[in-house]
Amino acid sequence: MLKVILELIRILAVCLILGSIMSAIMNIVYRLFSVDITNTNGAFLVGIAIFILLFVLYRNKLQFSGWFYDGRGKTKLSKKVSGSLISFSILLFVLAPFIH
Repeated sequence: MLKVILELIRILAVCLILGSIMSAIMNIVYRLFSVDITNTNGAFLVGIAIFILLFVLYRNKLQFSGWFYDGRGKTKLSKKVSGSLISFSILLFVLAPFIH
């Protein structure tokens, strides 16, 4: 049980750290194009897109590098599913400035 809790803490830390970095990068990219998404619902879409990318990253890479949890069900997402989720995230990044 302790291993599961430690793995959940690790997942939360990864989401907070990588999510913050990805959010800062996207803010820089949007500012380069003179787009302000902070006053629109677009920021919500960017958050969803970042969460989806973190999910794909965790399922395909990070779950295999954990020290704590060696449970069942540790399989990668299929290339089709990974590609679809990444494409959907990119679509959300592109649509975010246009949502008001």
